[in-house]
Amino acid sequence: MELIARSLPNIGTIEAMLPDDIIKDIWKLIEEAKENPVDMRKELAGNINSSLSLNLKSPITNKFIKEVLTQFIESHMNAYGETYRLQINENQSLNINKFWVNFQRKTEFNPAHIHDGIYSFVIWMKIPTSWEEQSKLPIAVESNVSTCISNFLFTYTDILGNIRTFNHTMNKGKEGMMVLFPASLHHQVYPFYDCDEERISISGNIIIE
Repeated sequence: MELIARSLPNIGTIEAMLPDDIIKDIWKLIEEAKENPVDMRKELAGNINSSLSLNLKSPITNKFIKEVLTQFIESHMNAYGETYRLQINENQSLNINKFWVNFQRKTEFNPAHIHDGIYSFVIWMKIPTSWEEQSKLPIAVESNVSTCISNFLFTYTDILGNIRTFNHTMNKGKEGMMVLFPASLHHQVYPFYDCDEERISISGNIIIE
């Protein structure tokens, strides 16, 4: 008798550390956004003081789309396209329709939400705290769910309908990491504490044109 374990299809994410030259370019986009600020907060779910639009027409953005975003999308479609039921015909293409930077301060947060479009992505540029230290703060140390403080969390249902979560724990090692995920995947960002520096992250939504 041969026993076979079969995993049923599900949809995951694609992640990678970005090359240094791409990170340097994105920092330039952030500086340009600071010089000519366009407030994005009314279009976003975040309970934070500063979210600025990034220039979609910048040569840096075009380079990012061609050298990074295309690879992430192709990888996700190869891995999960059939499960995701995503089909694009020859008259359609994928492109960014929103591109922004978040400056998150202590106690600020993004509640559970989804995005517009087909795909979304996040890039962590600066993380001034570590989850390991945050989890030892008085506000968290006595909690029986101490794994959430300061972290980025995906929430989804499994094949039995149970609610599952996946934590991206925040620390310096995540700086420069990009994660691409289906735009309708619920996610949230928990607050951090006892740190006066900003956490800086990039996000974007991808649509079919």
